[in-house]
Amino acid sequence: MKATASRRTKQGESWPRSVRHGQVEIKVYRRVTPSGFNNFMVADWSSGKRRFVSYSDESVALTEAASMARKQSELGTMAAQITTAQAADYVNSVNELKPFNVTLPQAVSTITQALKVTGSLEVILEAVKLYRQRHRKIVNKRVAEVVEEVLKIKKARGASLRYLNDLDSRLGAFAKSFQGDIASVTTAQVQEWLDKLDLSGQSVKNFRTVLNLLFTFAIARGYAVDNPVAGVERVKVNGGEIEIYSPAEIQRLLTAASSDFEPCVAIGAFAGLRSAEIERLEWQDVRLAEKLIVIGKDKAKTASRRIVPISDNLALWLTPYAEKTGKVWPGTSIGYYKAEQKTAADTEIKANKDEDIKPQKPVKWKANGLRHSAASYLFAACNDAGRVAGYLGNSAAVIHRHYRELVKPSDAVKWFSVVPEQAANVLPMALPLSLSR
Repeated sequence: MKATASRRTKQGESWPRSVRHGQVEIKVYRRVTPSGFNNFMVADWSSGKRRFVSYSDESVALTEAASMARKQSELGTMAAQITTAQAADYVNSVNELKPFNVTLPQAVSTITQALKVTGSLEVILEAVKLYRQRHRKIVNKRVAEVVEEVLKIKKARGASLRYLNDLDSRLGAFAKSFQGDIASVTTAQVQEWLDKLDLSGQSVKNFRTVLNLLFTFAIARGYAVDNPVAGVERVKVNGGEIEIYSPAEIQRLLTAASSDFEPCVAIGAFAGLRSAEIERLEWQDVRLAEKLIVIGKDKAKTASRRIVPISDNLALWLTPYAEKTGKVWPGTSIGYYKAEQKTAADTEIKANKDEDIKPQKPVKWKANGLRHSAASYLFAACNDAGRVAGYLGNSAAVIHRHYRELVKPSDAVKWFSVVPEQAANVLPMALPLSLSR
């Protein structure tokens, strides 16, 4: 609060006046303004150089002078007691600050203010590093350019075709949505993009992994200053109970599937391929004449080649596609997931009183349900965990632990008797010879 101005003081008072505390003396000066008001100035030497602090009230000026004298006297006492080591610290601190033209009191004042905000020297240092990082020069690169560079380098370093295809699919979808510079992408934007995909927890986790790789790559090459994926929500994926389909349910799913997706459902249900393997599978790998599917090491999850037999009923589902070439699934990974959800939704049957049709709820799409079903029914059919493990690309222990006695042999007969409607009047073998007991 400012003190009120005062008129001239008592006559006979001598100026400047001195205020003492111990050996310290502080002088207070009086100056009369042209308008006749008094202005009292206290000489402050605390910074090492004299500077004047002005007050309009004499008593306030004298009080402040007394306070300054007391503080300086205390400092003098402390200085007299300072150790050699403390004196050396002081000199070193002053010398370290000289190149920056900053005095020790200025540095201490700034650090004190920063500590009041952060409460920690470590936080202050991290904030400074972040500031420097965010204000350093970067090379402007569009997301699509960085994706192309990632794929090029991964290929040059010997990454498998399966891995490259997965990166291309996921990062390509991201680049299509983010066409600006990679340095401008924020955590909120990545989170919103992932949320809008409406994918399963495992799919979101997979996307998060490859996006993290993309931004780590960009930072290392000076295309971005931070990784927005680091702040994106981490999705916890639980294994849960193994769910399988009944023969009636798989019939409904196959009937509802589009022509593009029908062979994918059939291969998953009756040959047990993983969805990721089906996405990479090509029609040349499906050898109908030999009744087998060849999973090359570049397409298998375990990077090892395996051969899976085609059951009689699977052959009937695949026969209409015998002349096709290219990939079995022509779309993207996101498209594959959406096809799963649409197929399940399209199994719903609406009530129709005129045709005496009763309503049926849609078949739930079960996580890995096609593969789990194939494993369960194959194991029930041949009772040979080792053989089934060879077909599915895992271990006999896994087959025993997860699929033993989930279904009966009679259920397996029904499962491998599910055929297209046009072949319903054909009596296929219930099981191929290679799968019988």
